[in-house]
Amino acid sequence: MLNGAHVLVTRPEHQAEKLSSLIEATNGVAIRFPTLEIVPLNHSLQIQNTMAQLESYQWLIFISANAVTMQGYYSDSDKIKNLSSTRIAAIGKATAQALQQRALVVDLVPESGYNSQALLAMADMQMIKGQKCLIIRGENGHEELADTLRTRGATVEYLDVYKRIMPTIDSSQVMIMIEKKKLDVITITSGEALKNLVSMVGKSSHQSLFEIPLVVVSNRIRQIAAEIGFKRIAVTQSPSDNAVLETVIMSVTGGIA
Repeated sequence: MLNGAHVLVTRPEHQAEKLSSLIEATNGVAIRFPTLEIVPLNHSLQIQNTMAQLESYQWLIFISANAVTMQGYYSDSDKIKNLSSTRIAAIGKATAQALQQRALVVDLVPESGYNSQALLAMADMQMIKGQKCLIIRGENGHEELADTLRTRGATVEYLDVYKRIMPTIDSSQVMIMIEKKKLDVITITSGEALKNLVSMVGKSSHQSLFEIPLVVVSNRIRQIAAEIGFKRIAVTQSPSDNAVLETVIMSVTGGIA
């Protein structure tokens, strides 16, 4: 279906293989070029102290699959399994799946949607007054979820367990592909990954870069991309790899206006 199209996959290295394999299975060429790296934070003592007090929270809210895997660096999942009065919420299905893979029971996950708004729309998150919540996330995450829960009467604390950094990798081959118009589609799954891509390829490639069809996973990222200067942008139905692939195929076969 992709007829040999070259697709730039910018997911972090440890999360890129499924999408890359899907692209290759549909006769595309996946160009792996991580523009984000996810690394544990180095304040492990603070994290361990918080993890030791989990029974004081009514809700643990995991904000991403990375939040699930990174908290595993600091705690035994049995601590969470043995909590009798603490419930677990996941921001979306990928996060819920990561929790389930660690044999943790997910009490709340949106049926559709994969962001703070979808979780906040659920009844349990609207009847939250007087409850104490711990949001497990990456450093410098969005504030909307906590702010809204606080307006609803909840006490909210953060546990930051990872940070996002720009990888130190050689971008010269990707820059050559951009200049020679050898890239057919670029996939982007976060605003930070997009901004890093622009920095990593350098200003000399920007004019050509902005002409390449861009597949993003949210309207927020689409807005960022448009403000940066990208001309052709398509938004997926969800952030799943299958949804990204579907939109990539659409961009190759039908074009992005």
